[in-house]
Amino acid sequence: MPKLPEEVSIDVGLDEAQDAAALRARVARVLSVAEAELPEVVLRKRSVDARKGSVRFHLLLELGAHDTPELGLPHPRPVGEPRVLIVGDGPAGLFCAYELARHGVGSRVLDRGKPVQPRRHDLKGLNRHGTVDPDSNYCFGEGGAGTYSDGKLYTRAHKRGNVRDVIEILARHGAPSEILTDARPHIGSNRLPQVVSSLRTELETAGVQFQFGAKVVDLVRDGARVRGVRLADGSELEAECVVLATGHSAADVYTMLAENGVELIAKSFALGARIEHPQSLINEIQYGAAAKHPALPTAAYRLAHTVEDRGVFSFCMCPGGFIVPASTEPDALVVNGMSLSRRSSKYANSGLVVGVEPADLARAGFTGTLAGVELQRRIERAALAAGGGGLRAPATRVTDFIAGRGSSTLPSTSYLPGVTGVNLADVLDSAGLQFAKRLRTALKAFDRTLRGYVTAEAALIGIESRTSSPVRVLRDPESLQTPAVSGLYPAGEGAGYAGGIMSAAMDGMRIARAIVESGSR
Repeated sequence: MPKLPEEVSIDVGLDEAQDAAALRARVARVLSVAEAELPEVVLRKRSVDARKGSVRFHLLLELGAHDTPELGLPHPRPVGEPRVLIVGDGPAGLFCAYELARHGVGSRVLDRGKPVQPRRHDLKGLNRHGTVDPDSNYCFGEGGAGTYSDGKLYTRAHKRGNVRDVIEILARHGAPSEILTDARPHIGSNRLPQVVSSLRTELETAGVQFQFGAKVVDLVRDGARVRGVRLADGSELEAECVVLATGHSAADVYTMLAENGVELIAKSFALGARIEHPQSLINEIQYGAAAKHPALPTAAYRLAHTVEDRGVFSFCMCPGGFIVPASTEPDALVVNGMSLSRRSSKYANSGLVVGVEPADLARAGFTGTLAGVELQRRIERAALAAGGGGLRAPATRVTDFIAGRGSSTLPSTSYLPGVTGVNLADVLDSAGLQFAKRLRTALKAFDRTLRGYVTAEAALIGIESRTSSPVRVLRDPESLQTPAVSGLYPAGEGAGYAGGIMSAAMDGMRIARAIVESGSR
């Protein structure tokens, strides 16, 4: 018998993918061997291929593997008193604590917000009453911005760490087993809070400490060495080192760092709006006649186009999802997207955003390290005013937007605070940059890629401005500490080194290993 490969890739029909016996027979034919000579065949990755007009599943199968691998090893070990302070309980902070505990290093995780369950009350206030708690919202609180905004786990940052390790840890703590095989894994905002709680419980059992309602307002230093943090209530906490994993929306942290002499630089980011379609339309565009096949997942898309040397692209696409208010300040409006694990909403939404470079900011009159933050604030405040208050969002039908006019009527929406018909171009361009022009050009190109994408049934709803941090906190590429303040480790999205749950988690784990190697234990 010829030597068999470890893996084999095949394309199969929608019905065949559900039949284990048919899959085994197909693999045997592909490898030209008898079925009896095949070892166990285990699915490792599955994706939908609809590119050639015939919708099929693309499968990556492993030969001779076990169907139930042991997950998430090694586990955290018992730890002693916390020697590391971790500021932020999002994926970067949580997985930093996890990796430290694997090495027996104790930490205390601080978060300005609330645990996942009490946090729900404040999200209800956002959606139903238009009230914003600056410290507890879709961006701040246990689990970070991803906990109540979808839980997408897809990443292309495979060189930054062990993607499989993070996926297995999440699966061991209650995430659906499908994340181990789906090409674009997703947990869902209804399941992710339980996963985060389970992770915290395991870490607390090992001795890791968590403190909520703990807003850090300053560093405590001994010359050029950090020795702890000061909280908003005036108390101080000491540790051998401090990890800053505060997320992309904690603009006050940048000001605090600058006052401590930590070097910051403006970085590129993206800004635009959310586009919302009927999900049935996206299914038909992507799957054609097979759109209602029960084996197919709710259809997603990814789009990109270059307009005048700036990228315009879809961001955080949420099939079967909802648009939610992601404001962190009472005088500003931000929207984001999320979906539940079943992705059963009748709406599809995605960010449609335009790349912003530091040179663009300077041309529009925004200067200094925090120029991007100021741009965000100006447009977010314009969005709040255009919506009319109560976190109502300004919106325009896509066909009206392309025609350069406002909308007097709007399609139904998943956005609970409600929408107000306006010319969204006025809001997008309120800071002096040509976002609307670039979006119009890109939308026409996207309609050529996905026929029917431009339709009066779709609306642009603004503003999507928190795609990533507009600031990078400089750190040494080897030690991962800030050059100006030793023992201070910037991490994750807020520091400008990640973009999403997976890359943030891997960056947090990388920081943990750097701390262990430095001897701070």
